[in-house]
Amino acid sequence: MATSAPLIVILAAGKGTRMNSARPKVLHEVAGLSMLGHVLRLAAGIDAAKLAVVIGPDMDDVAAEIARHAPGAEVFVQQTQAGTADAVLTARTALDAHAGDVIVLYADTPLIESSTVAALRQALDAGAGIAVLGFEATDPDGYGRLLTASDGSLIAIREHKDASAEERRVTLCNSGVLAFRVPSLSAMLSRIGNANAKSEYYLTDAVAIGRADGIRASVVCCPEDEVLGVNSRVQLAQAEGLWQDRARRKAMLDGATLISPETVFFSFDTVIGRDVVIEPNVVFGRGVSVADGAEIKAFCHFEGARIGAGAEVGPFARLRPGTDLGSKVRIGNFVEIKNSVLGTGAKANHLSYVGDGSIGPRVNIGAGTIFCNYDGFFKHRTEIGEGAFIGSNTSLVAPVKIGRDAYVGSGSVITKDVPAEALALERSKQEERPGWAAKFRSMMARRKAAKTG
Repeated sequence: MATSAPLIVILAAGKGTRMNSARPKVLHEVAGLSMLGHVLRLAAGIDAAKLAVVIGPDMDDVAAEIARHAPGAEVFVQQTQAGTADAVLTARTALDAHAGDVIVLYADTPLIESSTVAALRQALDAGAGIAVLGFEATDPDGYGRLLTASDGSLIAIREHKDASAEERRVTLCNSGVLAFRVPSLSAMLSRIGNANAKSEYYLTDAVAIGRADGIRASVVCCPEDEVLGVNSRVQLAQAEGLWQDRARRKAMLDGATLISPETVFFSFDTVIGRDVVIEPNVVFGRGVSVADGAEIKAFCHFEGARIGAGAEVGPFARLRPGTDLGSKVRIGNFVEIKNSVLGTGAKANHLSYVGDGSIGPRVNIGAGTIFCNYDGFFKHRTEIGEGAFIGSNTSLVAPVKIGRDAYVGSGSVITKDVPAEALALERSKQEERPGWAAKFRSMMARRKAAKTG
């Protein structure tokens, strides 16, 4: 068995010119998280692994992303890109200070599962000095080929441009991900040359060097989709689709009902409880959790929100960051909520904006209610006590407090606190002028005729 936590080396120095972006390739997102973030999260879940990340020069934003997700990682800068072996050797000080396994991952390959990395380590435990992650390619054109012996051991990895016609017929291909258990990886990699079509130092050449030294190499296979490397926006969309399919399946297996799964989009950190029902065309941004038994109706968008057990939300509802819905809350169509807490059984059924509020249990917020929370400079809070009733087309001008079981009449603009169990009305006196409408229409018709004549 492995004697110590592994060293994970993540290669993140690629420029990603095919992305046609001012943004480094590895910072482009899948399910709301950068590809680099996905790989850092994978590494963080591996037996307290030590982490080294290789980036390119002038990649301060990439370094910041590393610090955000893995503050303990060592960062190394590859000044000139001369191949994958050269990239790994950029982290030489980390390699030389480490006595255990070394696993090399890529920041543009965000779909690899922790079970696959575990399988690589199991191959090392079974006696291999090098374990290579491979896959059967639907179309192997462009991939390095894994050349195996009759006993299944790996002889060499041949890059496509350097492969013979016979070798190119091999469909077992290299993902680029490798695991090593050798006495000194930096010494092995230092022996790699660049006599190849691209004049680069290929990490894959370590297999042939190791074999010459009596080190056994083996292949661990995984599905082709799992090792999709992202080099273009087209492949980024493919990775998003694959990730979403995986997340939808997991949600359903865990007990949620997705009426039309292909129309539901999750974020990397979405949490969905049991017996949740999600109707079509729902988007979950970052930081959303949905408790057991909630019902999410069609065409909703959420981010930074907690939805309580048995709540009903939508259709066409928007929950923004800081929203906290208690159990059995009902949020209806065209309601937007931000930075607000709604207690058990509270309702806002249609056409309302609730911002910076504290709403007690059983509160009813009528249609067209607006929380006027911003004065042009500062945000202010609205507090509504348990059981209060807010009539339709009401404006609550914060800061303001509505007491327990109070009533606010429809059409009111409330600027002062309302005591518990009181009725608050703010309206002009209704006035009627008999015959005014007929006189007005006659006058306007004469003006229009004079103008067109």
